[in-house]
Amino acid sequence: MHKIVIGIAEKVKIFGRKGSKQLIAKIDTGATNNSIDEKLADELGLGPIIRTVLVKHAHGNKIRPLVKAKVEIAGRVLEGKFTLADRRHMKYKVLIGLDILRKGFLIDPTKKGR
Repeated sequence: MHKIVIGIAEKVKIFGRKGSKQLIAKIDTGATNNSIDEKLADELGLGPIIRTVLVKHAHGNKIRPLVKAKVEIAGRVLEGKFTLADRRHMKYKVLIGLDILRKGFLIDPTKKGR
């Protein structure tokens, strides 16, 4: 399989029932799951919640809802599972983790987002 090289911040497009939105996402090889801001998920009409998952991070553990969404990265449209989180205080409203990255991406930290 041909691997696509992407940077640590990459332009993505998220698709939902209420439309789509293009934005810059943080690429995080240390994250098992993808994450999306809960307000953005609501605006796009993502859902239904398929289950909840325990998310472990530096500030402790938290149970978060999980939804499926289609995302376009570097011209490829893939389906992934996204935890819903309050990311309004964060620079990036979407975080792409290993759930998507394992589907054929290599990370080059010197590469600028598309």
